[in-house]
Parts: sequence; structure tokens; C-alpha cells
Amino acid sequence: MNTGSDEKKSAEHPAESPALNPADSPKGPSEGGPDASAADGTEEPPEQPLGSRAPEFIKARRTLHLSWQVGVFIVGLAVVAAGVSMLVLPGPGWVVIFAGMAIWATEFVWAQLVLRWTKRKVSEAAKRALDPKVRRRNLILISTGLVITGVLCGIYLWKFGLALPWDVGN
Repeated sequence: MNTGSDEKKSAEHPAESPALNPADSPKGPSEGGPDASAADGTEEPPEQPLGSRAPEFIKARRTLHLSWQVGVFIVGLAVVAAGVSMLVLPGPGWVVIFAGMAIWATEFVWAQLVLRWTKRKVSEAAKRALDPKVRRRNLILISTGLVITGVLCGIYLWKFGLALPWDVGN
């Protein structure tokens, strides 16, 4: 029951007021609050809360929720297994593995944490790859490799012509 004691306390001691306490006040954009944007000027979407994303009527019944979790685990396991097999067979293995992790992340907190960590690492790698110094270094390495390959191909053509090395009979 609210007796209004908080309101009286706020009027008597304004520094202790919950709304005026600087430690509890919402942080602004420059202080890393909810309106803050990333360092590169783009706003990051808020992270979803951890936990099950099953419909409420499923979460309300323990047996049904456990069955739901088992089903999600089996479907995710099948997708991850298909992705692992695609690492050695033709197909987009890593994409399918991450899709299986996303399926697991709809229900399991550990998968949500792994997926968040992976997204963070991928975005950090993308930012590093777009760094002008790194791009310049990569362009120099690629150009050098292409020049060396061209010189080796030229030497081969000069020495042997268009004859392929396995055509020994000609």
C-alpha cells in the first residue's frame, strides 16, 4: 500500500529523490544511455532478452514446453549436422551451421549467448577489414601475388609454349 511517504521524502530532501538522484537518472547519448549510438554513427539494435521465445500457451504447460524444447533441439541438431557435413561436401556449411544455432537460440540461453558472441566477433572482423590501412595492405598483397603469378605463367609459356605438362607424348 502506498502511503505517499516517498513523495514527502522527495519534497523534504530533493537530493534523495529517485527522479533527481544523478546516479539513477537515465544516461544521455554522450554517456552511453539508451539513445547512444555506436562509435561509427550507426545505431545498434537493442538486444533481445535471453530465454525461451516459445508462445505463452506453450510456456504455461511444463510438459508441452519440455516437448517443445526437445523438438527445437532435434531440429537444430539436424540442421547443424547437415552444416557440418557440408563442410566436406558441396554446400554452404558455415551458413547452415549458424542457421542451426539460430534455431537453438530461439529456445536455449547458451545458444543465444554463443550467437551474440559470434555476431560481435564477425562485426569486429568486418570493421577491421574495412580499416584503410588493412585494405591498403591487402591490395598490395593481392597485387604482388598477381604479378608473381603472371611472371610464373609467362616463364612457363616462354619455356614450354601452350603444351600442358601431362601431355608428354607430344
